[in-house]
Amino acid sequence: MSAILMAAALALPGASSAGSAGLTAAPARTRAMWLWGDQPASEVVDWAARNRVSEIFVHVSPAVLTNGDLGRMQEMKERADPLKIKLRALGGDPAWTTDHAAALAWQRTVVSTGLFSGIHLDVEPYLTDGWTTDLDATVTSYLQLLEKMRGASTLALEADVPFWLGEHTTGRKNVADEVLKRVNAVTIMSYRDTGTGPNSMLSISQDWLARGKAAGKRVRLGAETERLADCPHCTFAEEGATRLRDELAKVDAATRKTAAFAGIAVHRYGTWRALPA
Repeated sequence: MSAILMAAALALPGASSAGSAGLTAAPARTRAMWLWGDQPASEVVDWAARNRVSEIFVHVSPAVLTNGDLGRMQEMKERADPLKIKLRALGGDPAWTTDHAAALAWQRTVVSTGLFSGIHLDVEPYLTDGWTTDLDATVTSYLQLLEKMRGASTLALEADVPFWLGEHTTGRKNVADEVLKRVNAVTIMSYRDTGTGPNSMLSISQDWLARGKAAGKRVRLGAETERLADCPHCTFAEEGATRLRDELAKVDAATRKTAAFAGIAVHRYGTWRALPA
């Protein structure tokens, strides 16, 4: 996840499904978390279980088969499976926007491990130079990447997206709608330090939730716990763990009838665990 993004702007359905039929809001306190670090498997899974985390987005290096990290991930799966905690392979690089070969090679590596129930993609094409120099070509390449990754594996594909993506079009097509056509679900980087009300996690996510409902795709909200010097109102780093819990509960309560709502993911394990009370 990038602080630059925030400073710049104040069971899933198949990728081919359309419409909101059958979608219901996720149960209250449905939680996921990003895991970018190499913390011990036992520590991570124990924390996830205590905090009712049902999905972990586990960062997987392209070199996982040779860098010695595979054993930790195998242990994580062994510990997570009895607790019904799903592991999703987390990966991405802005360069993958145009370097599709690197992205697909990473995906093949992920699939070969047999450890993951889905792909969680964090590419962030708006961090490339092309976003300002040639938006249409950059968006087109990103959408092509999603198509290729969806077609290259049977694993569900979920993408991290900025809350403001629906403000952009390519040709006559809305970029957010085009992303939803190509993935199974999205997680919004809805980074704010309040759950509901003006300029909150929920308020800045309304566009995606409406588009997700129309497309029949799940939309997960994201909460930040890293300290962001350029956007203090985007993170719970100063507010602490109690405030985070209370604000996320407000989101749960406010989305009981929001069909596309898929719960909340917390970014990220290390800083979430270190939050002051």
